[in-house]
Amino acid sequence: MVIENGEVIGPDVPAAQMFDNPEAAVEQICAIYDQAVVFLSDWFVRAMAGGDVPKVRVRACYPQIRLQTTSFAKIDSRLSFGHVSDPGIHVATVTRPRLFANYLRQQIGLLMANHGVEVEIGVSNTPMPVHFAVANDPAIAVPQQGAADFTLRDLFDVPDLSTTNDNIVNGTFQPGPDGEMPLAPFTAQRVDYSLARLAHYTATKPEHFQNHVLFTNYQFYVNEFEAYARKALADPASGYTGFVGTGNVEITEPDEPMTIPLSLPQMPTYHLKRADGSGITLVNIGVGPPNAKTATDHIAVLRPHAWIMVGHCAGLRHSQSLGDFVLAHATCVKTRFWTTICRCGCLSRRWPRFR
Repeated sequence: MVIENGEVIGPDVPAAQMFDNPEAAVEQICAIYDQAVVFLSDWFVRAMAGGDVPKVRVRACYPQIRLQTTSFAKIDSRLSFGHVSDPGIHVATVTRPRLFANYLRQQIGLLMANHGVEVEIGVSNTPMPVHFAVANDPAIAVPQQGAADFTLRDLFDVPDLSTTNDNIVNGTFQPGPDGEMPLAPFTAQRVDYSLARLAHYTATKPEHFQNHVLFTNYQFYVNEFEAYARKALADPASGYTGFVGTGNVEITEPDEPMTIPLSLPQMPTYHLKRADGSGITLVNIGVGPPNAKTATDHIAVLRPHAWIMVGHCAGLRHSQSLGDFVLAHATCVKTRFWTTICRCGCLSRRWPRFR
């Protein structure tokens, strides 16, 4: 433990290191992350016990990846990822590195190969909120404000929604005085926030989500998906290893019963799993755009390979047949409260009074 300026205590973090091997780089990220989680969790448990409330702020920061390039040379890569377009310093904070281990190894490996440089792994200046540090331990719960014998915000960092945004993916990110540019589409705090929301809305752990995601708003498709999953589990050649339902109930045999909870979450979710994550996830988003936006906003941080909406289509042409792929490029929605307009202008615009 080290004390900085008598105001903050934190773990004795390692110095930043350069790596030319993706595996070793990810291992170091995991080590830094684990150190921060253990440090914050230990201090939080001690403070909640009441016997060892710290007198100064307790802080640990996320690990980060730092890449520096100096050439404008065009990268010969046909992928839309794994490289940066301009020279400079590019940085990404990282959370839950074991959950994203395959993704991190792939991305770091491509960066090294495409730019011919090493990456630097170290500790960022972004504090890790205590809520996210203890999230993986079901035995630890952060109480509501005022329930503890101390003021939580005075001693620990908490989620800051003012900096948990989509500026990077929205293209509105502005570099600071240091000129550092983002290396990933989401910051560590944004990812942690979405992982917590996914567990809340779907009642399944983020670890169960697969790389191919289906959305639906019909229970019929949920029933069909379960039937398909059971057939797949009966086929050893399918590669599927388990089927997970609401409440993290998992079956591995085709005839195994699956307990249905009495209370369903806002978006019941089911996962047909493969060991490498290349299985299928089905999310029943219900009816209405708000759930669809919420689901996609949060699932996006998992970097799925593809997602598609499975539902009913209206207004199909006579030239189309069952099984045709229809790509929607506009929407018309009319409800009791407001009307949205599609690009063809088929509905009059009446925006709500609130925005």
